[in-house]
Amino acid sequence: MAAVDEPERRVGALAPLREPVFRRIWTASVLSNFGQLILGVGAAWEMTLLSASPSLVAGVQTALMLPLMLVAVPAGAVADMFDRRRIAMAGLAFSATCGAVLTALAWAGMTTPWVLLAFCSLIGAGVALYSPSWQASISEQVPPAHLPAAIALGSISYNVARSFGPALGGLIVLAAGAKAAFAINAVCYLPLLFAFYLWNRRHIPSRLPPERIDRAIVTGARYALHSGSVRTVLVRAFLFGLAGASSGALAPLIARQLLGGDASVYGTMLGAGGVGAVAGALCVGWISHRLGNEAASRLMALIGGVAIVVTGLSRSLPLTCIALFVSGAANIVTIAMFNISVQLAAPRWVTARALSLFSSALTGGIAIGSVLWGVVAGHWAVDVAVMASGAALCATPLLAFLFPLPVTVVTGVEAVEITHEPEVAMALTMRSGPVVIEVDYCIDPDLARPFYDAMRQVQRSRLRNGAFNWSLSRDIGDPALWTERYQFPTWSDYLRTRERFTQADVAAQQAADAFISADVAKKVRRRLERPFGSVRWRADSPDPHQDTIGYLGP
Repeated sequence: MAAVDEPERRVGALAPLREPVFRRIWTASVLSNFGQLILGVGAAWEMTLLSASPSLVAGVQTALMLPLMLVAVPAGAVADMFDRRRIAMAGLAFSATCGAVLTALAWAGMTTPWVLLAFCSLIGAGVALYSPSWQASISEQVPPAHLPAAIALGSISYNVARSFGPALGGLIVLAAGAKAAFAINAVCYLPLLFAFYLWNRRHIPSRLPPERIDRAIVTGARYALHSGSVRTVLVRAFLFGLAGASSGALAPLIARQLLGGDASVYGTMLGAGGVGAVAGALCVGWISHRLGNEAASRLMALIGGVAIVVTGLSRSLPLTCIALFVSGAANIVTIAMFNISVQLAAPRWVTARALSLFSSALTGGIAIGSVLWGVVAGHWAVDVAVMASGAALCATPLLAFLFPLPVTVVTGVEAVEITHEPEVAMALTMRSGPVVIEVDYCIDPDLARPFYDAMRQVQRSRLRNGAFNWSLSRDIGDPALWTERYQFPTWSDYLRTRERFTQADVAAQQAADAFISADVAKKVRRRLERPFGSVRWRADSPDPHQDTIGYLGP
């Protein structure tokens, strides 16, 4: 990750905290994370009192994590479409409200296992709505040189709270019960809500109307699908979360059954993992610089897997805490490198969606893994499930043979403004379409193979940015003539794509254009497949622009 190391060598790990907006929001986020972790401790321990089922106990973590998988993707799309500050505030307000309602139900004695799981899911949904907006806005709060350190601090924010939050949560539950934990969780979202309210963010709306939410989600998913570096990180993150989910999901049962402890022991265990995670996050830059992205992720998976196996074998609280410390450090190093890779690989127009897909992949793996290892614990034993999870995590380095991580962070994601405007002689609306683009290239037949290889890079660029049905054909009668063809559902989709070009996209196009014969210029044709009206045009519908479009012959 060479592109990350240079900034990290120029600035210290805490340098972003010199920026007032980032410092205020980051500090408040630590408090909100405390509340979230205290909620997790209180809900998990309350579930052990409401039900003896390992699956329901493990389901608390699933209830908190599953919304991050289900809500994060549309939340990322919304964050890219609208003011990220307002979206973050809406998510925090929703979580605080749901936390207050859960507190009231608990004081009224109306909590049941399913009520508890439902409100954990609702609170998690609010956090899922807030999270992509917060992560994508980090680049607006710090200078570019501070971005990697700021991203690492985002991970530290959670793990600083994780270092002490679970232990504090255990003490709160022991002293005042789960009701107090629920109330504290609701209150802890308010400072962060206020910090975002004080941020005077300059929102520059697009000249185009917002995308529909379904199209925005599809656009983000297609970008990840056609971006090799982002796609690889998503696969690895999902399987990483799936394999290593047991230490968090089964922690209450480890404390209760393997160690014979109470809520304070449970909190101490999670605190040890959090301290390890903070230590690991502070070492992210050094480890990635010394080992490289792939080697570091393999080593950390092996170390973390062995530590989880030791957790399953241990019957001693000190040994378990040491193992969880090591596991927490190893896990956070891997997750932080995944996160940094996604942030620096995705252009600004799709950053929130890429991050939401990453969050969805990771937390989805954790959520599914929590259920999986809970079922294993129910059928066999808690220690068997934990050791099996550790063994699975030790096997994840084998994924490198199928899904190797990028050696360096993708460069060229800076936006490039397209200055020339398309020639338009028809009265188009934003809904007019489909729009077909055809580009003719005249290429020396001796250069056909390298030109074709260069156009494969152009293909990935087109598909990443929103084009459909890309094809490249060669004229049978004139082998020097090649035609690139792709289309967009509507005219507005085409215009949005023109705002998404990055330096890498321009470089790919220039590499292909270098093969064009000097005496023949490239020719671009933009066509409307349905020339009368919009995509909803029907034969019996009046055409409001029939007088201005003119005759359209074959």
